[in-house]
Amino acid sequence: MTYAIGEVAKMLNLTIYTLRYYDKEGLMPFVERTPSGTRVFKESDVEALKIIECLKSSGMPLKNIRYFIEWCSQGDCSLQQRYDMFIERKAVVEAQMNELKKTLEIIDYKCWYYKTALEAGTENVHKTKDAEDCAQQQVHSMQDRQ
Repeated sequence: MTYAIGEVAKMLNLTIYTLRYYDKEGLMPFVERTPSGTRVFKESDVEALKIIECLKSSGMPLKNIRYFIEWCSQGDCSLQQRYDMFIERKAVVEAQMNELKKTLEIIDYKCWYYKTALEAGTENVHKTKDAEDCAQQQVHSMQDRQ
């Protein structure tokens, strides 16, 4: 089955302009064209674009994604490079996730803080020694959930 650029854009929640840009940047050398120049996408092209989007969402620059695409076209001789690249991406994403967990802990704490202040009708509820102990328990409770 083949798809037009608009169909692929909808499938991947991208714009046609983004796909054209990817093509211009050398990220889609695998996409065939009709004699009139219209791009024709195969299922394997759509799957490759999903990998490109995954790498992009992990923060990888388009220049590095282009290297990956080039390595793919080289075949088995570049398997180690591709593997190493994904190992590095995995480490980057795991580090991002750890930072997001820390951010979420702070947000969780502030949600609890303001919820209890609203219930008490004042922030002063958090200014007593008992409130400090309670806040520490809340922080530990959030850390235990992870």
